Amino acid sequence: MAEIQMLKKDKKTGRVSFLIKNTNPAFVNSLRRTIIDTVPTMAIEDIEFRKNSSVLYDEIVAHRLGLVPLKTDLKAYTLPAKCKCEGEGCARCTLKLTLKAKGPGTVYSADLKSKDPKIKPAYPKMPIAKLLKGQELELEATAVLGEGKDHVKFSPGLVWFNKEPKIKTSNKQELLEKHKEKYPAEVFDKDGKINADLIIDNNLVDACDGVCDDLIQIEYNDKNFIFFIEPWGQLTPAEMVSNAAVLFNESLEEFEKKLK
Repeated sequence: MAEIQMLKKDKKTGRVSFLIKNTNPAFVNSLRRTIIDTVPTMAIEDIEFRKNSSVLYDEIVAHRLGLVPLKTDLKAYTLPAKCKCEGEGCARCTLKLTLKAKGPGTVYSADLKSKDPKIKPAYPKMPIAKLLKGQELELEATAVLGEGKDHVKFSPGLVWFNKEPKIKTSNKQELLEKHKEKYPAEVFDKDGKINADLIIDNNLVDACDGVCDDLIQIEYNDKNFIFFIEPWGQLTPAEMVSNAAVLFNESLEEFEKKLK
């Protein structure tokens, strides 16, 4: 049975890494693809411009707004295709946001006013447009739940994995002097020795592999994988994984029914 061990969590970026033991590449990649392609998030889909006297065309402003990550509440909203309104648009599957700004000044994502306080830009300081004196921007946007397989703006983050490395170091003085300049400076500790933990912590395994096997020998475990998640702000990594697990199980159940 697979086991999960938390490795690292960056509070500033939200990026996390954890070790999945006793599994195989097919399962780990299925989890990765499910998170990227299927876990839904909110994003702006349609925009009605009422005023735009900025130097940017409506299409450019619309594209920028569409890529603004929105905090997502998966319990309150559903995909339009699965909604009772059958995609017509209702409070259960769509959300209205408005923006009204006058120059001079910069229009930021924080200027988007949402009718649901839980759904708001994840990064309030994303610049949308710069307005000069006398210029205006006024619009109404419609946000919906969507999946990354339909458009990247709905993808909740970047996800990847590597096989767990096993690193052996020798730190032979003669070899260190000969090959030191071939390795990144971040792999050396304060005493000038190669540190295996620093190689992993700084994600420099590939940079060290194959340079000198007598100094650093790297082997990979085919059953253990280090899983990385870098969220884009709509959902937390925990929400991404838990929802992916539910969706993955639903896909397996549907596949099983079709086999019968």
